[in-house]
Amino acid sequence: MKAEKILDLPTEITEADQKKYLHLVSTDLSKEQIKRVVTPPTTYPEQKTVLAVHWHPEFIPLDLIMERVSAMFPNREDELIIPTQHNQLKTLNGYSGVEVDCFSHQFNRKVQLLLHFEESRVTDDQAHVLKEMLNYTFKYRTRQLYEFLDTIIEDQFQHRLAFPAKKTGSDSSLINFVKFHTTKLKRLIEQNESVTRPEMLRNKLIRNYFNLLKEEVSPTLVERAQIFLREVKMIVKASFPLDYFYRTSEVIEEARSLHAGIVIPHPEQFWPILLADYDVDGYEVWNPQSREYTEFLINVVNKQNKAGKYRDKPILILMGMTRTLVKRCWIPKTRIPKRQSVKSACIRPGRIEKSGKA
Repeated sequence: MKAEKILDLPTEITEADQKKYLHLVSTDLSKEQIKRVVTPPTTYPEQKTVLAVHWHPEFIPLDLIMERVSAMFPNREDELIIPTQHNQLKTLNGYSGVEVDCFSHQFNRKVQLLLHFEESRVTDDQAHVLKEMLNYTFKYRTRQLYEFLDTIIEDQFQHRLAFPAKKTGSDSSLINFVKFHTTKLKRLIEQNESVTRPEMLRNKLIRNYFNLLKEEVSPTLVERAQIFLREVKMIVKASFPLDYFYRTSEVIEEARSLHAGIVIPHPEQFWPILLADYDVDGYEVWNPQSREYTEFLINVVNKQNKAGKYRDKPILILMGMTRTLVKRCWIPKTRIPKRQSVKSACIRPGRIEKSGKA
C-alpha cells in the first residue's frame, strides 16, 4: 500500500477498525499477562527491607502488584510501598500516594511532586479540595491528546506542521498518510468515548495506534510516520498553556494541610526547582530519567544537611528504578513486540477556582 494512495481509501469505520481500537484501549489482562505481572525475572531472598515510593500501577490491579512484590522479596520484614499514579490518588495497605503535575511560575516550567499520605488523612471529607485539584489536573492529558489530533487534522493548525515536516523530511504523501489515519483514530475515539477509560486517552494512544498499522502497511512507512508524529507532539506539548496547572506552591500548601510527605522526583528534568526553596522532604537524586548529576546532588544535600540548612528536618535522599523495571514488565498485546504493551507496576528501592495563588 503506497502512502500517496492512502487518501483514496474509504474513511468509514469498519468492524475491523472497531475491533482494533477496542483491543488497543482494553485494560483486561489475559492469563499470560497476569503471569508476567506476578512473576519477576529476579528474586532477592536476602532483602529484608523494601522502600517503594515512586511507581505507577497504571491499570494493573494492586493485588497483582503485591503478589509480584512478595515473589521478588519473599523474606522482607519491613516495607513502605506507596503507589504514585499520575494525578490519581491510589491507596495500598494504609498509605496513599500520587505524582502531581503542577506549574512553577518562578522559572516557568511544569514540574512534578510526589505526595505520600497516611490513608486516614485523605478521606473525602478531609481531602475534597486536593481530590478536586487532582481530578482537574488529570484531564490535561486528554485535552492535550485532542489538541494533538486536531493539530494534524484541522486546517487552523496546519502552520504547526511545517517545521516537523522540514525537520524530518516528510513529504506530502507521508503527511497525507498520517492525516488519514489520525482522522480515523479520532472518529474511533469519539464513537467509543463511553467505553474508553479516561486514563487511556493520552498522546501515547496515537503512537500505539500507528504501530498497529505495521500489520497492514510497510513498517518502514509507519516508522517514518512516527518520526514525524514525535516532532508534532513536541510542538503540541510546548504550546500547552502552563497556567492550566495549579501552582507548585498551591499543591504543597494543600498537601501539607493533610500532613503529606513531599518528594521532588527526577529533578534533573526541571533543575531550577532545587533553587526554589520549596517546603519538601526529599529529592530523588537518581532515576533512569535523571542520573547525570547524582553524585553531585548527594554531596550538595549532605553538605546542606550537615550545615543545618534545614534545621531539625534534614532532606531525604531517594533513588528509583521505575522506568527500567517497567520495561521488564512489558506485556505484548499484539504481534508487535514492545510497542503494544501494558505498563505494569514495578517496585523500586471539574475544576475548582484557583484562588490565592502564591
